[in-house]
Amino acid sequence: MMSDLIYFDNNATTQPLEEVVEAMQSPLREGYANPSSVHRFGQAVRYRVECAREQVASLIGASSKEIVFTSSGTESINCAIRGSLHLRPDCRNIVTTAVEHTATISVMEHLQSLGYTVDYVGVDREGRIREDEWQSKITDKTALVTFLHANNETGVLFDVERMAGPARERGIPVHVDVVQSLGKVGIDVGRWPIQLLSLSAHKFHGPKGVGALYVRRRVRVERLLLGGGQESGRRGGTENVSGIVGMGVAAEAALKALASHSAHVGALRDRLEHGLLSRISLAHVNGRGSERLCNTTNIGFEGLGAEAVLMLLSEAGICASAGSACSSGSLEPSHVLKAMGIDERIAHGAIRFSLSGLSTESEVDRALETIPGLIAKLSALNCE
Repeated sequence: MMSDLIYFDNNATTQPLEEVVEAMQSPLREGYANPSSVHRFGQAVRYRVECAREQVASLIGASSKEIVFTSSGTESINCAIRGSLHLRPDCRNIVTTAVEHTATISVMEHLQSLGYTVDYVGVDREGRIREDEWQSKITDKTALVTFLHANNETGVLFDVERMAGPARERGIPVHVDVVQSLGKVGIDVGRWPIQLLSLSAHKFHGPKGVGALYVRRRVRVERLLLGGGQESGRRGGTENVSGIVGMGVAAEAALKALASHSAHVGALRDRLEHGLLSRISLAHVNGRGSERLCNTTNIGFEGLGAEAVLMLLSEAGICASAGSACSSGSLEPSHVLKAMGIDERIAHGAIRFSLSGLSTESEVDRALETIPGLIAKLSALNCE
């Protein structure tokens, strides 16, 4: 990576830790046996997989037997939602929020084509769920409740215990997408009245192409991938041992760093956010009035276009995103900002800056020296 690059796009993906990269090499070079093989070589590899399972489970306060390895957060979301609908077969309604990740929205659209009804509950201007509407939509006809813990675009956090409460009272399964929050805030599934949780390694300094699904004990989820009996019969396909080992190491590192992460990264995010607001009159922080992830700020530059801003930032060596990296390329404001009712002149120019534990004060200061000039230049061009 270029030494002068400022990487503030950690909600899209994070840089794998050195210890993660190192740990992943052994399964590729020496520990290449199939973990399902009964011989000693295969069982040695199986041991590595089970160690990683323990590490991931510890990060969320779960038992290792409740962890199913997948290929990504997207697969985990699909497995959780589509695989749990059999639990209430006579119910054809799903309740979610209007600010979900596109992975969840795509599943909802698919299920609607199959005859399910989906209630997308709205949020207020700060990205907070409309609680009265949320509670009213969860009824005895609801098959599943699914929502994210932290919004990937704004960093706004939902209160999981509070939002899961109405479903718990009716025995309705709850799935929570913690892809964006895991490793940034503490998560303890023992406190949450939920059954399913989706995780992704590359959001907390692990490798891409590996994720996990938490399935609470005694909850049976129908598998989507048919094949062998891997993952205790819950997900067919030979395990990605190298990726799983890397995810385990990243999970262990994230758990150790949790106590210091919020203070360090939060101070950097606030320094960047306050610095931009004080230097750029066109800047507005979306979701500022809500509890947010400590690493995320979504700033709308009023009257400008996000694509043009991102192009100038990239030329200056600053990496950021226009909302979700999974939906980049769209000229429309994100569905998240639309749901929040953000003024279109602000939403069109919204940029997400997301930091990590590897970000530095020097990077923030360099960004503050550079970004105001770029915005002033672009604003002047718009006025010509």
